[in-house]
Amino acid sequence: MLFPTLDFGVFFLVVFVVGWAVRHYPESRKLFLVAASYFFYGYWDWRFCFLLAGNSAVNYATGLLIEATDDRRRRRWILGVGVALNLATLGFFKYYGFFVESLNDLMFSVGLERELPFLEIVLPVGISFFTFQGISYIVDVNRGVIPASRSILNVFLYISFFPQLVAGPIVRAQVMMPQLERPPDPSRTMAAMGLLLIIVGLFKKVVVANYLATEIVDAVFFDPLAYGPVDLTLAIWGYAIQIYCDFSAYSDIAIGVAALLGYRFQKNFRQPYRAESIRELWRRWHISLSTWLRDYLYIPLGGSRVGPVRMRINLFLTMFLGGIWHGAAWTYIFWGTLHGLAMVVESWFDRGDRPRRRVLWRIALAVFFTFNFNCLSFIFFRSETLGMAFDYLGAFGNLGAEVMFATPLVLSLVFGGFAVHFLKEDWLERVEARIRHLPPVMLGMLAGLAVVAIAAMGPEGVAPFIYFQF
Repeated sequence: MLFPTLDFGVFFLVVFVVGWAVRHYPESRKLFLVAASYFFYGYWDWRFCFLLAGNSAVNYATGLLIEATDDRRRRRWILGVGVALNLATLGFFKYYGFFVESLNDLMFSVGLERELPFLEIVLPVGISFFTFQGISYIVDVNRGVIPASRSILNVFLYISFFPQLVAGPIVRAQVMMPQLERPPDPSRTMAAMGLLLIIVGLFKKVVVANYLATEIVDAVFFDPLAYGPVDLTLAIWGYAIQIYCDFSAYSDIAIGVAALLGYRFQKNFRQPYRAESIRELWRRWHISLSTWLRDYLYIPLGGSRVGPVRMRINLFLTMFLGGIWHGAAWTYIFWGTLHGLAMVVESWFDRGDRPRRRVLWRIALAVFFTFNFNCLSFIFFRSETLGMAFDYLGAFGNLGAEVMFATPLVLSLVFGGFAVHFLKEDWLERVEARIRHLPPVMLGMLAGLAVVAIAAMGPEGVAPFIYFQF
């Protein structure tokens, strides 16, 4: 069930009405939201509801077992088993095929032609996201950040809550679990911001991301050798804007839908293409993942508390594993490697907390290099194989190729999509402050008109969100 569809509109309308109708009965409301979330997830394949339920049950039990013992060593063993079960499930569904295929290729290359058995395994939608949420819950319980929940409904709802279930943001247990212990917030501010985020997200996805995909990106990446440097450059810039609009749109809609149901999620994107370094880019891009990797991987590895060599190894490993998290393919591994190496190189030139003079041309140059390095890495992220990625790079030598995609629509979407990153960071909050006092009926009518206008502006059909595959 995709967000920008009539099916989801009807589904959410029912959830919204019933959810608020039973707000005075907290346990019934949570039970209803769990059932709605499983219906939402089962819309793709009902069999994976059992996987989701099993994941939730394991993490619920692990949290209780951790809190039931005062022995630190035993707590670590319980936590280790819980994390291992989460990662084993993720690894089997996401990486089994890649592992077997790569091992078969290796055996064939050394003359061993016996093939390992290959199983066709369907990747459950959103498994990377709800796995990381489950891990966050049991680790936070072990650290004493939150108590283990005695309510199985709370844990099931936290892991399965439909707005962020299939493509994030990755909501921390310490953010969501306390909200489930108190009545939901029906404030006017939450409603206005929720509607605004949904409208902005729909525009990003239905208009900007979909047009960039259909007008340039899909065609150029399908056969990069047929195009020249101008189209190749526009396509990779276009993909950078497309993936930002596509993924941040899902996050915006998820945060907005949760807000309309009375729950607050953290912001997941903060104008990433205004970043002046790769490290800053990751503070602004997919914030819920980058902070998860920082808090649950980089810091436990030693973070920056160890010597400079170990610190750089930790930086590289974090980004390398971040690449693997995105998918079972050498292209994602290469993409993560590029970002890991960039982090290591930047650390050599890091001036720490020493003040730096803000000079406009230096800022512009830093933004230009950061954005284009990110675009370079996106060639590997978007390409189906490493060979196609290197074909894309090699095609820049087609100097005599005709320019085919530099149309007014493509140029306006690419450069306009980049320019909005330099609006004031609180522009959305400013808009919300102006509309929050409108009567609810007028606010609803304006939101409805905006949705109809966006649907009319976008191309036919709704492509799945890019991050559904992760």
